[in-house]
Amino acid sequence: MPICLPLTRRLLLAGAAALTLGSALPAAAQDDPIKIGLVAALSGQSAKSGEAITRGITLALDKINSEGGVLGRPLELVSRDDESNPGKGLIAARELVQREGVAAMIGGLDTPVSLAIVPFANDAKVPFVGPWAAGTPITKNGAEENYVFRVSAVDEFVDEAITEYLVTKYGSKKPGMILINNPWGESNEKGLMIALEKRGMEHAGIEKFESNDVDVVPQLTRLKENGADGLFLVANVAPSAQVVKSLDRMGWDVPVASHWGPSGGRFTELAGPSGEKVHFIQTFLFTDPAHPLFMKLQERFPEIESLADVTPATGIANAYDATLLLAAAIEKAGSTEGPAIRQAMYEISGVEGVIKTYDMPFTPEDQDALGPQDYIFANFVEGEIVPLAD
Repeated sequence: MPICLPLTRRLLLAGAAALTLGSALPAAAQDDPIKIGLVAALSGQSAKSGEAITRGITLALDKINSEGGVLGRPLELVSRDDESNPGKGLIAARELVQREGVAAMIGGLDTPVSLAIVPFANDAKVPFVGPWAAGTPITKNGAEENYVFRVSAVDEFVDEAITEYLVTKYGSKKPGMILINNPWGESNEKGLMIALEKRGMEHAGIEKFESNDVDVVPQLTRLKENGADGLFLVANVAPSAQVVKSLDRMGWDVPVASHWGPSGGRFTELAGPSGEKVHFIQTFLFTDPAHPLFMKLQERFPEIESLADVTPATGIANAYDATLLLAAAIEKAGSTEGPAIRQAMYEISGVEGVIKTYDMPFTPEDQDALGPQDYIFANFVEGEIVPLAD
């Protein structure tokens, strides 16, 4: 005959059981994977960058899951291709949140795509961590409750760094700007103007071009005629290559300091040998084939035979560290609810990434984990991205 406990006693036991579970999820769901969404360009001209981000997340998930997962549950990646299209990126983000039920999102390879997703992430209260797109307004978006974090370069810091590089390395006194005509270009125009004004320098002009332009000789000619003694370049792989080929057609050998757009693919295959003259920012580089993460890459992806097969390493490293930080926050929050994860992002510390160890990397005032001290200047040499010699 079953024993009937008093109602008060039954309620107390039920409450204790709920606390033990630590979640409002049904018991059957306690072993279900925690889904992490990825929105990135997995096809088109930026596919190599999307591949790098995917590989970085995959290696991080391998590590996390081999150590028991998060909250005792495995992490699972659910990916969507945004094709570098802001509208498709927003649709992908909505699908990941509303249909797949992801706890958080990683992604935004292109600044315009990230900017399209930001309002949705904040409204949905789902953490969105960027491992690539550098547009300053992505994290500095004005939201009262900001759910957007980043482990990547930031335009305003990059612009300061490449300005200092042109001035210090080449003695530039009147650089010109050749910028892609989209929100990423606009973000860098503002940052470069601030960097020049800080030094009391004038510029030789601001020229814009489209991603499908095959000839930018007219824009470059105007910069040359205005006395440009160096160029700031902001564009992704294919349009950056068109700038280099246009410079070759002009016979104009001028120093070029670039954002990291050229690193996102086989830049020198498109630009030709002169592509090696373009110097650009990175946050991480593999320089030793015995690096533990590179060896893990080779184990997981046998097609990687040498350092030259990793393009770009910065995408792998940023995504790897972003995933570790996100996992640490979910664990600390003890929950897969967005507001709890967001709060925990401000409290995590001692997370050992591949770029550095992160101690309290985020605050409500600064949701960028990397800064100028984490930047490296690099260029392509025989198809491989290598650090520039001091």
